Amino acid sequence: MEPVADDAARAWTEPGVYTVAPGVYRIPLPLPNDGLRAVNVYAITDGTELAMIDSGWALAEARDQLQVALKAIGAELGDVGQFLVTHVHRDHYTQAVVLRREFGNRIALGEHERTALEITANPDRFPVGTQLEQLRQAGADPVVEELRKLFGNAPRADADIWEMPDEWLAEGRRTVLRGRALDVVHTPGHTAGHVVFDDGAAGLMFTGDHVLPHITPSIGFHPGAVELPLRDFLDSLRLVRGLPDRRMLPAHGPVSPSVHARIDELLAHHEDRLARTAEALSEGATTAYEAALKLGWTRRQRKLAELDPFNQMLAVTETKAHLDLLAHQGKISVSEVDGVRHYTAP
Repeated sequence: MEPVADDAARAWTEPGVYTVAPGVYRIPLPLPNDGLRAVNVYAITDGTELAMIDSGWALAEARDQLQVALKAIGAELGDVGQFLVTHVHRDHYTQAVVLRREFGNRIALGEHERTALEITANPDRFPVGTQLEQLRQAGADPVVEELRKLFGNAPRADADIWEMPDEWLAEGRRTVLRGRALDVVHTPGHTAGHVVFDDGAAGLMFTGDHVLPHITPSIGFHPGAVELPLRDFLDSLRLVRGLPDRRMLPAHGPVSPSVHARIDELLAHHEDRLARTAEALSEGATTAYEAALKLGWTRRQRKLAELDPFNQMLAVTETKAHLDLLAHQGKISVSEVDGVRHYTAP
């Protein structure tokens, strides 16, 4: 295998190593049974030192593909000096933990992910405990029951994979290689501690899951409670929109020419989604679950019942995030009865 130019005509999920810019390579790694199909990790090297943006899911196949890709640029797994991780979700963080146990690579993660990681590392915690509470507030008992069937009540066998990083990243400039620095930018919304890495000198931004070219990231899928995750996400989009435009190097999807252009689309999408969610109340919905039943999901506008339980959970909690933001903005009213939030259009 040899590095090749990152060609937009090629499927972005195709295994390999793709040259994005001098010393920057995109490496797609597989995901198990996941609609996203792959996650991009990025190698940054000067020929002597090597750093990675994100690490992939701790899977044997992902490790093998990463090893082959690094060999193509003259490196080995043990040569990775540091993994800079955009956020603490499994497909970004866990392979770094496994590799650190073997090779001693360092891991750096945004400082606002600490609470989430501590909760996730608790072996007695139900895998989606925070989301179950949100679903109860949303009046989504049927989804709660399906998730309990899916996950069961057995202790979690993978809690030990959620080890702490070597360093908590604060906002600001960070030297990655000699003569190369990235700016760490805190972008909460998808998770409470998500960060993007801005390479101003090269005109690149590693956007993680904050800005994706073809899909909108889930909002607030996070172990700790967050009051208004959609507000945080939209504020983070506007923050990045105020920075100089860059080529977008996302975690899922192809490299794209403009972060700003995609942010404009995402802001417009959520304005439309807020309006559609408010319309669901006018059509008789009073809870987030009832509103989610009236909305379309995915590009195919599928009904909620057509989704699997995990994606039903994401859909209902995202609907709740939109309704909570509308209530915060004073555009609808909210009350709580027996732990369930009821929303009313003016």
